[in-house]
Amino acid sequence: MTYDQFFKNHLEQLKQEGRYRVFIDLERPFGKAPHALWHKNSPQKDDIQDVIVWCSNDYLGMSHHPEVVSALCFGAQLYGAGSGGTRNISGTAHPHVLLEQDIAAFHQKEAGLIFSSGYVANEATISALASHLPNCVIFSDDKNHASMIQGIRNSRAEKYIFRHNDMVDLEEQLASIPRAQPKLIAFTSVYSMDGDIAPIKEICALAKKYGALTYLDEVHAVGMYGETGAGVSEFLGMQNELDIIQGNFAKGFGVIGGYITSSSNLIDFIRSTASGFIFTTSMPPAIAMAARASLKVIQRDHELRARFWKNVDYFKDAIQKSPLMLENMVHSYCWEDETGESGLRSHIVPVIIGNAGLCKKICDHLLNEYRIYIQPINYPTVPVGQERLRITITPDHTFEDIDYLLSSLSAVCRLLGDKRVAA
Repeated sequence: MTYDQFFKNHLEQLKQEGRYRVFIDLERPFGKAPHALWHKNSPQKDDIQDVIVWCSNDYLGMSHHPEVVSALCFGAQLYGAGSGGTRNISGTAHPHVLLEQDIAAFHQKEAGLIFSSGYVANEATISALASHLPNCVIFSDDKNHASMIQGIRNSRAEKYIFRHNDMVDLEEQLASIPRAQPKLIAFTSVYSMDGDIAPIKEICALAKKYGALTYLDEVHAVGMYGETGAGVSEFLGMQNELDIIQGNFAKGFGVIGGYITSSSNLIDFIRSTASGFIFTTSMPPAIAMAARASLKVIQRDHELRARFWKNVDYFKDAIQKSPLMLENMVHSYCWEDETGESGLRSHIVPVIIGNAGLCKKICDHLLNEYRIYIQPINYPTVPVGQERLRITITPDHTFEDIDYLLSSLSAVCRLLGDKRVAA
C-alpha cells in the first residue's frame, strides 16, 4: 500500500462530499466577544477582518469574564503552567481538591472527580464502570455523544441502544434483563445537535423499577439551567435521584476540563480503576482556579443567565418569523421549546440544511460576504442528510446582532437555495 496516497484519496473524497473541515484562523481578543479577528490569509498579505461568532460553546462568555481570567493568571503565577504529572504520582494540587469539593456541592453529591476533558470523563467513567460491574448491561440513548459511545465500546459490556428519548423502547429493553443483573442507563440532558431535552424523571423512574444506575451527561446544560446553574437536573429537582452526573468546564464555564459527581465510594472506585484518569497528566492548577472562579460567578450571577435567556428567546421568536421559515428556505428547524409541564426550554438552535455541500457554501458565503462566522455540522457529528448550522446565542450578542444574522442568513439561503440539488 502507498500510505500517503491513501490519505490523499480519503481527503479528496471528503472534499467532494463537502465534508472536508476547514479551520478558520481566528483571534478572540479578551473583552471583545462575540467579535473575533479573522486572519483571511490572502496570497499577498495577512488580511485581518472583524467577524461575529455564532457557533461558540462558550455559552455564557465566561472565558472572557474578568474574575475567571484573573484567577487563571494568579494561578499561573502561584503554581506555574503545568501540574507536574498524573494525580497518582506527582500531579495532585490543592486547587484540584478544592474544585472537586465545589463541584460535589454544586450538584448536591458526596464527592467529585475532575478530568482533563469532558470527553475523557465520559469515556473513562463509563468504560471503568461497565467493565468492572459483573455482567453489566449498558442502555444508551441513540443520540449520545461520541465520548459516551467510546466508553461503552471500550468496556466490551453488553449494550442496548434505545430509540432517542423513547421510554417505551427503553422499558422493553430493561424488562428483558433480570432485575438483579447490573445495569447502567447512559443519557444526556440537553442534546447538543438537536437541542432537545431528555425525560429525566421518567428515566430515573425506570431505573428504580429495574435496578439500574443512571449516568447523566449535563455538559451542554451546566451554567445555563437551574437556580444556581447546576443543569437540567437541578431545574427539575432531580439531582438526588441520579447516581452519576457528568459535566465539563469548557462550555458554560468557559475554561477546560471535565468532571463527574456521585457517591464517595463510586468516585473513589473510578479514581482507582479508570485508565483515562490514572494515566493522564492532571489539569494545571491555574485552570482549576479559573474553573472555581467561573463556578462562583455562575452560582451568584443570576442576571448573567437572565440576559442569556432573554437573547435566546428573542432569537427563537425572530427566526420563526423570518423568511427562513416563512419561505421554507431550509429543510426544517427543530428544537423542543418546552418539555412536558415543566416549561423547560432549550438554548440550542439547529437550522437543518440537509446537504453537506450546500451547508459549507452557506457558511463560506456568510463569512466572506457578511463577516458572520458559523461552522457547518456534517457527518459523522450528525447523520447524512441532517447537515446543519448550529447557532448558539450568548449574553454578549445584541438584538441588532441577531437581526443582522437572520437577515444575512435569509439572503444567503435565498441566493443559494436553487443550487441545493447541485451542491
